[in-house]
Amino acid sequence: MRPEPEPEMTPEAARRDHWQMLRYLAVNSLYGALVGTAVAAALIWLNIGAVGTHIVRSANPFLASAMVVGPFALLFAGAVAASSIALLPYRRKFRR
Repeated sequence: MRPEPEPEMTPEAARRDHWQMLRYLAVNSLYGALVGTAVAAALIWLNIGAVGTHIVRSANPFLASAMVVGPFALLFAGAVAASSIALLPYRRKFRR
């Protein structure tokens, strides 16, 4: 005896689900960007690899610090968003 297939989502339920997923990804990306910014700030503040010294001595320190902080924030935001997607619980399509 086969179990009955689960009903498809209504368009309204699918729309609500998409917005929830977008919000979930945005929040996780924001957390990742904050962590990336904190790591870059620690890198500059602790002067690891003389990054802080190079930034202070540059002609435009704001641009130089943005060139360090920006990629760190984007990298960590992407990594956290991807890991949050990978760790989502999923429903099996075919049950045994």
